[in-house]
Amino acid sequence: MTDATSFLLERLHAAGLTDVVAVEPAAGGLAATAGLARRGDGTSVFVKGFVEASGEPTSDDVFAAEAEGLTALREAGGVATPEIVLAGRDLLVLSVLRPRPGTEAFWERFAHALAHLHTTTRSPRFGWHRDNWLGRRRQVNTWDDDGFAFFAQHRLLRWLGEPRVQEALGAADRAALERLCDRLPELLPVRPACLTHGDLWALNVMATPGGRPALIDPAVSYMWAEVDLAHVWTTAPPPEAHVFFELYAELTGLDRDWRERMPILQLRQHLAVIAQFDPDWGAADLVRATLAPFRRRS
Repeated sequence: MTDATSFLLERLHAAGLTDVVAVEPAAGGLAATAGLARRGDGTSVFVKGFVEASGEPTSDDVFAAEAEGLTALREAGGVATPEIVLAGRDLLVLSVLRPRPGTEAFWERFAHALAHLHTTTRSPRFGWHRDNWLGRRRQVNTWDDDGFAFFAQHRLLRWLGEPRVQEALGAADRAALERLCDRLPELLPVRPACLTHGDLWALNVMATPGGRPALIDPAVSYMWAEVDLAHVWTTAPPPEAHVFFELYAELTGLDRDWRERMPILQLRQHLAVIAQFDPDWGAADLVRATLAPFRRRS
């Protein structure tokens, strides 16, 4: 085992899962270290934790908030999520899912599942009853009746104080983002709040052992449904996913202009990537391209 998987094994034993005999590394996550933990009876569970020099997690509530989000998506929205085995300060242990199948039929099922989540969980306010986490950064969810104000303050402008964002975006870019925020009511339609996954890039879409679409790694809040849609749209979904977008638009009554809004709605995720990762996989260039119309010419 690697140092990271040995760390996870030690934490599992300390948490009382003493029947775990080995941990194998699992790929996919960016913020935490993950693995498949094999138990003495031959079954496995998924485990993740934050491996740092101090051995300490980002905050005491990271995994509790994630577990709560998984439960909310399943119980309120009817979306499949992994079962929670343990949600502690140091570790999150979940039932094992499988990679999604590469079929159009799977993405059709996912369109129905996401449309159901977004159309049956409406809220009069934007936010969540507690803050939670997007990667290793706290996501502020203070309630607000105004979706434009909430999106501007807690999903876009909050990233401007991050050191990597300050380094990547110049003063003109930051001013352009502020102007974009001021014009959000002109740029985006009025939409109700609904329960959203909050970090719905394509790799967070998996499958249950029976093949049902399942979601992992949420950063839930009541927000515009199109924030989730934008994240799937812009994170390299496979070719067979084209049926998902067509069917989701039909099921939720999207207007024809929804594709044009995706770059603005995805600004939040690009800014989060810049703030947390180096390299940023082109996120800064995408932000600058979206902000170009809002820069003032000298």
